[in-house]
Parts: sequence; structure tokens; C-alpha cells
Amino acid sequence: MRTSLLTLRLLVAATLLALAACTTPAVNDSARLGPFYKPANHTGDPSLGGLRRVVLLPVCGGALAPDETLEAFDPVFVAALQRQNRFEVVPLSRDECRRLFRVAEFSSTAALPHDFLATLRREFAADAVLFVDLTVFHAYRPLALGLRGKLAVLEGSTRLVWTFDNVFSTDDAAVANSARHAYLGSDRGGVSADLTPAVLQSPTRFAGYAADAMFATLPPVVAPVLKGTSRAAPPAR
Repeated sequence: MRTSLLTLRLLVAATLLALAACTTPAVNDSARLGPFYKPANHTGDPSLGGLRRVVLLPVCGGALAPDETLEAFDPVFVAALQRQNRFEVVPLSRDECRRLFRVAEFSSTAALPHDFLATLRREFAADAVLFVDLTVFHAYRPLALGLRGKLAVLEGSTRLVWTFDNVFSTDDAAVANSARHAYLGSDRGGVSADLTPAVLQSPTRFAGYAADAMFATLPPVVAPVLKGTSRAAPPAR
């Protein structure tokens, strides 16, 4: 009897351990320990310089991605930018873009209508506009997403406050770790399983990670103060 009871207890303990193991990544999982990816190819001013209201254009994919994919990406990038809490985000929908400019999207490298900046200022009382371009898009494993971003002021001569150009590929272990790490705390909808690998198979989820990583490199609202001085950091050159 004692042997049976001990065996039962061992079976229950083993079952609980197995369930715990599949619920979340193990403590030594690379999604927890890294190495992690840090985008390097970006430049920006020391601060946003008082920008309060920014128009976010629809994601521009050109011929790289189908329309339905780009439409699915739009709210993902809006949510990622809003999470930064750096300024008020004014999303420009594709329908509104067509109404104002007769096209659904704009590339940051294309020629713009002569009244583009003035129209954004007039329609949205905006201080700046933010472009997001796809430069690489592989929808199947290994997923890859190239992102180029530019934040331009609308007043006076057009000036770039921030630029970004990086490729996120799940072929890079550090990128895969970072993408999974970003979803460690996400809601699993009551499912007792590690769902973080799903981000490496879903273009929309992967775009959510990449958008967060990109917008995290935006300049701060206020320039950081140099240690040992009351002066702000000098502008980047």
C-alpha cells in the first residue's frame, strides 16, 4: 500500500513538473537569457524638441507585400508607436490617404505631392509625420522584415528628427530570442503551453515585435542630462 501511494505521489509530481515545463519557457531558455538583438542602424536628435502631435502614415510595402498584409500591419504599428508615449499619434488610414492624396501609401524615399506637408498641418494640426517602409519581407520561415522609418517635422524646411533602417530576421538567433522574449508576458488565453515560438511563424506577431524594437529607438521627449553637468547632451552629428 505504501509503495503504491509513493508511486502515485511520484507520478503526480512528475505530471505537475511536465505541465509547468510546457506552460512557460524554462529558466535557461534563450528567450529568457539571450543573447538579444539591439538595432544599431538609427540616428536621431537628442530629444523630440517639443513635438506633440505626429501623423503616422500607412505602412508602405510597395510590391513586397500584398495589400491584406499591409492592412494587417497598420494597426500593429499604430499600437507599437502609442506604447512609446512620446507624443500623440494620429494614424492616417489608407482610405483617408486616398481621399487626401489619391494614393494609399507613401514611401519615405519617393517624391511627395507639393502640398503634402501643408495638408497634414492643416488637416491634423500635426507637428511631424512618421514614415514606415518595408524594405524586406519574407512571409515564411525564416521570417524576415526590413524596416525603414523617418520622422520629419512639418514646420519650415523639412528636417529629419529620427531615421531607422534595420532588417529583422529569425535566421539571426539574437532576433529570434528577442522576438520570443517580447511575448513572454503575453496573454495565452488560458492555454497551458509556451506560445512564444508562434511569433517566429506569424508575420503579424513578428511585425509587432519589430515595430516595438524600432520605435524604442525614437529620441526621448526630453534630452538626457550629461552626468556631472546641468547641460543636455549635444545634438548628434
